[in-house]
Amino acid sequence: MLSKFDDYPIHQTSYPIAQPATSDRHAYDRYWFNGYQDDGEFYIGIGAALYPNLEIMDCGFSIVRDGEQHSFHASRRAPIEPSEIQVGPFQIEILEPMKSLRVTLDDNETGISCQLDWIARTANVQEGHQYSRRGRVPMEATRFNQFGTWSGEVRYDGKSVNIDPARVYGTKDRSWGIRPVGDPAPPGAPSTEAPEIHFLWLPLHWEDRCTHLGMFQNGFGEIWHLDGMVCSVYDSPDDIPGVEDPATRFVTAAEHSLEFVPGTRRARSGEFTLIERGGARHEISVESLLCFRMKGIGYSHPVWGHGKWKGEFAVGGESWKCADVDNLDIENQHIQQVVRARCGDQEGIGVLEQIHMGPHPAYGFKEFLDPA
Repeated sequence: MLSKFDDYPIHQTSYPIAQPATSDRHAYDRYWFNGYQDDGEFYIGIGAALYPNLEIMDCGFSIVRDGEQHSFHASRRAPIEPSEIQVGPFQIEILEPMKSLRVTLDDNETGISCQLDWIARTANVQEGHQYSRRGRVPMEATRFNQFGTWSGEVRYDGKSVNIDPARVYGTKDRSWGIRPVGDPAPPGAPSTEAPEIHFLWLPLHWEDRCTHLGMFQNGFGEIWHLDGMVCSVYDSPDDIPGVEDPATRFVTAAEHSLEFVPGTRRARSGEFTLIERGGARHEISVESLLCFRMKGIGYSHPVWGHGKWKGEFAVGGESWKCADVDNLDIENQHIQQVVRARCGDQEGIGVLEQIHMGPHPAYGFKEFLDPA
């Protein structure tokens, strides 16, 4: 099972690159991106992943605008060549590794299409290795992020949206490892643990830097995983000093307080403090502008969930009005919101990603999905 990458000296095992080192059915390798205009007019989400032991590759593209969310989904049998990131009309092309790429969604029966070029604004930053063993399927993953802008066009529902790199910011997220994907395995003995997850992820663009905070908490409000950094920004991708930037400053502690929309588990505003290794503090307030449901690119989707076998090739599309969504349905708990950010006299733009399921005393949650 040789592939193009076998011609490079990058092997970590005695097997070809396309042959996974693990037999775990939950192995995955994912691309994920967001993009949003600086006034919160729209948000786009993009995802694609390979599940080598399930022999599946799937993808999704979704846009929220004018009170509606429109989504494209597709799935196929995984290609033999792992560098072939293509599912029918959808394709990701790596133009220059760790710096530039292109996302293309050709015209198709859903009426959703695009051509988007990623323009890096920062170097890449590796988050801390993630491991969680709550439940039967562990989450064990490496993740890195990059901040940038987008250029191109999105077409949907007979409309065209110009993607101006001077106004449309975003985040690139690459991760791989083990996490729950695909159809459920045979259940075995009943679980003795109630499901629980509290996750916040806050990448923000400022004029002179980018900041990031990500954290997992347990039901007692204790932080068991924390990532944060302050990244230098560059006027041109050519000025970025390398794959990683030695000027990146890391955050070692954080504080936060959220105000939730009544009747939901969705924050409408929040206060965050990022504390660097040297003690410098960044006090940031955020206010929600627009909400994106992550099910639009497969997360918790009952039909187009990640790693589900849909046949040799399948395409689907759907749309809904944001006001009609059931805020307490489990498939709607994983969200990203475009947020206006403020730090002192500076204003920024970014997203706040959230999942809150289970009790949490600081938020006032006592049950699995009781609302604020």
